[in-house]
Amino acid sequence: MPSPEPAVSLRGLTKRFDDVVAVDRIDLDVPRGAFYGLVGPNGAGKTTTLSMATGLLRPDAGTAHVLGVDVWDDPVAAKSRIGVLPDGLRLFDRLTGQQLVTYAGLLRGMDRELVAQRVAELLTALGLTDAADKLVIDYSAGMTKKVTLACALVHAPRLLVLDEPFEAVDPVSARTIRGILEDFAGSGGTVVLSSHVMELVERICTDVAILAGGVVRAAGPLDDVRGGMSLEDRFLDLVGGAADVEGLAWLRTSSD
Repeated sequence: MPSPEPAVSLRGLTKRFDDVVAVDRIDLDVPRGAFYGLVGPNGAGKTTTLSMATGLLRPDAGTAHVLGVDVWDDPVAAKSRIGVLPDGLRLFDRLTGQQLVTYAGLLRGMDRELVAQRVAELLTALGLTDAADKLVIDYSAGMTKKVTLACALVHAPRLLVLDEPFEAVDPVSARTIRGILEDFAGSGGTVVLSSHVMELVERICTDVAILAGGVVRAAGPLDDVRGGMSLEDRFLDLVGGAADVEGLAWLRTSSD
């Protein structure tokens, strides 16, 4: 029996900003049902890759398919299958949390009554019921991540693509988000997330890709990529360890 088509399939994906090649002919497959971690140093090309894979940024070359649909040949069909939590994207933060998630559902063409039902369930599951009528601009970082996740989930996608979903999030909010994502993946959905936190990726992801310099250095099931090492050690082995710190002798002087 042939293997099922990947949830995400990238071929030759390339993006250049002036003289800088941010993503350099990336080939990558994300299996269906995977909890896939994308890790790499700052400037590795993670956000650019995810943006091209989800139709937020047009590539200079290459293709991106989501659940069998070409993202750039048929963006409407592709995006209907995806829930996206971008990093740093401006929100309509003068809406309340309830209004923002409702707006996201209505933009997807959903029935208003169904949207209202799902919004109530999502806000409850994410611990945002008490903040439902509060303006998003007044939300904490963790609350903002959670309401943005609700916007990504409201139309019941089969693929979630999350850029740094745990960045600046408190432990309580992080646990809530993690529980939602694990339930989603456990029900057959596919999660792709980028993160700088190796321990988190190692704990929750089934598969991982290490990016550096716009190139995939290693990709596959977590244990295969680690090769008997911790993910952090494997990452440093592929990308390069921290440089030795010289100078700053004044920081090492004992205080009176």
